[in-house]
Amino acid sequence: MQLEENINKRRTFAIIAHPDAGKTTLTEKLLLYGGAIQLAGAVKARGNQRRATSDWMKVERERGISVSSSVMTFNYKDKIFNLLDTPGHQDFSEDTYRVLTAVDSAVMVLDGAQGIETQTKKLFEVCRLRDMPIATFINKLDRESKDPIELIDEIEQTLQIDVCPFSWPIGMGNKFMGCYDLIKDQVILMNKANKEKKPEIISTLHGLDDEGLSEKIPQDLLNELKEQILMVKELCKSFDLKSYLEGNLTPVYFGSAINTFGVQELLDGLTEITPSPKIQPAVNRSVLPTEEKVSGFIFKIQANMDPKHRDRIAFMRLCSGHFKRGMKLKHIRTEKNIALHNAILFLAQDRELAEEAFAGDIIGVPNHGNLHIGDTITEGEKIQFTGLPSFAPEFLKKIRPEDPLLTKHLTKALNQLAEEGAISIFKRHLGGDWIIGVIGQLQFEVMADRIRTEYEVPVVFEESNLITARWVKSDEQNSLNEFIKKHKDVIADDHKGNPVFLARNNWHIDHTIEEWPNLKFSKVLEPNT
Repeated sequence: MQLEENINKRRTFAIIAHPDAGKTTLTEKLLLYGGAIQLAGAVKARGNQRRATSDWMKVERERGISVSSSVMTFNYKDKIFNLLDTPGHQDFSEDTYRVLTAVDSAVMVLDGAQGIETQTKKLFEVCRLRDMPIATFINKLDRESKDPIELIDEIEQTLQIDVCPFSWPIGMGNKFMGCYDLIKDQVILMNKANKEKKPEIISTLHGLDDEGLSEKIPQDLLNELKEQILMVKELCKSFDLKSYLEGNLTPVYFGSAINTFGVQELLDGLTEITPSPKIQPAVNRSVLPTEEKVSGFIFKIQANMDPKHRDRIAFMRLCSGHFKRGMKLKHIRTEKNIALHNAILFLAQDRELAEEAFAGDIIGVPNHGNLHIGDTITEGEKIQFTGLPSFAPEFLKKIRPEDPLLTKHLTKALNQLAEEGAISIFKRHLGGDWIIGVIGQLQFEVMADRIRTEYEVPVVFEESNLITARWVKSDEQNSLNEFIKKHKDVIADDHKGNPVFLARNNWHIDHTIEEWPNLKFSKVLEPNT
């Protein structure tokens, strides 16, 4: 099969949502339809129920939240889907930001009772910056929800995006019976008998004038449905593929992921409208997916996915070409060649050797700390893909091991976690204290748990008098050296050796910036700078 044909079959997308919108449940049901799993688990497992497939980290299973991002590949119809499940919790938004650089489209999951929530809006704005196509799945219609007209109006007004419903709910809560498919002009009623298996469609009735409707749907719900559909057809724009692909219009699906209802309609829609792998921006030129030479970038690093083996997997988005197992590729930052004999494909923590992969696919590259987030790997051309920055932390604490004899073990653990992009670490020039920086407070708890369970080092956090950090750069090396010499008490190095200014308060930052005009104090650090 030709290169272009293989690449055009790929669909790489992320699922974004506010915590508790049902994102992980929807992920599992998509895998169920894709044949990747036979039985869906529950996010918060009870008894003998299986843990959610995409939530594999120990702390995620205990808390019932997603704090890392998983990659899952599955087939559906004639397409190959690469699904990236992102952290739902806002304290892990930096990981989500990086994941969104590796996908071509997104599915936004909303809780029908809550509508647009804070984290949803933030993630949507990140997608908008990238002009990313977004489909919307309004979930939990089996519970009491907002009026569907109100929901689509909220999406339109809050996110400033055109809305085009592809399906419409019949009732809600205990009265939720199914949906009307506006595209196929048919009514699909739900069988609630078994939440864990694919639903049986009890009845597909054609059109709102079908005589059989009054036998299946109570008259009050049927009247409401007909009234709402007429209103929707008047108020909402017709679907326009170009507008969707440019990120200006979102198709909307209603359903109940826990009841596996509305999921197939969503997946059918994704199969038909989501884009194949797109052109990727780089420093000197844009890279076409259909170029014959292989190129890709590292957007995530995860240590200890398999607790039995101290493994480190770098997640690489292939941007162009046809990857084959055993290829020798160039690691652009170090200018070293690496032979990829053991690259892997994912189903959450399950994996298999990648015999081949194409632009749009996500492969895992086992490594021992030599690959960093933002690194480019190619067949030789010096390319630097853009858009994978690190962000200045918003919370800073000191960290030490409970047992001082484990200081070296803690250093190793911190460096590995920093290379994952999970945290920022700063080694002070004076005193040698480790300072930990995070975007959200929950990251401290997760990090302490991981260091204890994965590295067997119980740790203690101590408050610091610091509020944030800034990377310090200058075109004049003498000025930078002088600044570091004069401010040793507030200077540290990050895990890559970049100098960092640790600020005590906002006045401290402003005053220092004013005092040193030849220096640049950055909130954002681009890779390999």
